[in-house]
Amino acid sequence: MPDFLTQALALDGLAWVAAAAFIAGCVRGFAGFGTAMIYLPIAAQIMPPVWAITTLASMDIIAPSVHIPAALRNGHRRDLLRLMIGVVALLPLGLWLLARTEPDVYRYLVSILSLLMLVVLLGGFRYRGSVTPPMVYGIGGAGGLLGGAAGLPGPPVILFYMASRHGPAVIRANTSAYLFFYDILLLVILLCLSRFEMAPFVLGILLSVPAMAGNLLGGWLFDPRHEKLYRIVAYVIIAAAALSGLPILNAGGTH
Repeated sequence: MPDFLTQALALDGLAWVAAAAFIAGCVRGFAGFGTAMIYLPIAAQIMPPVWAITTLASMDIIAPSVHIPAALRNGHRRDLLRLMIGVVALLPLGLWLLARTEPDVYRYLVSILSLLMLVVLLGGFRYRGSVTPPMVYGIGGAGGLLGGAAGLPGPPVILFYMASRHGPAVIRANTSAYLFFYDILLLVILLCLSRFEMAPFVLGILLSVPAMAGNLLGGWLFDPRHEKLYRIVAYVIIAAAALSGLPILNAGGTH
């Protein structure tokens, strides 16, 4: 058995990480969001920060890949390019900050950001102004910075790009493609910075199995008549995961 596979399977707390991937997949399946906000606070208790974001990226590449051709057809390619240029510009800076962040500090960061995002979702906040092409570069850059530093590239797009002039179908397509290509760019830039490790990458691929199973189960459970109930369940799970990741509430964890 290759050393990297042995290292991945020997992770102390692997069952907890697999459970987090499954639960995050379930929530994604019935609510349509929440993967990173559930998975990262738990993963950060068990593995180093770079491992946490690498496993999430590789875990999230396989399932969405089948939808990317349609997303590219239905989306706005120029805006997608602007978003990705912004990501490329600031993702390395985010990874540089991550490399200088202590594991406990990272746990505070990702848990607090998840809780803040939850507050935003509960409050229904959205940017209501106009979104110009130069702003799209900035939104992508903010996503790259936040994605590199904390593994959460989605909030800037959710908060600001949703106010763009495009219709919901185009925004959904661009957002899906943005998150997919962000994951690929993250792995490529880690490789370029000599910070890519096979063990967390392979672990993420393995975790895509429980994540996919959870996604399928969540989709099967979803009933449009109870959409509000599913959102409430999603919010409760996100809050529980984020609170569990706060070092002040949980002194355990392995880094």
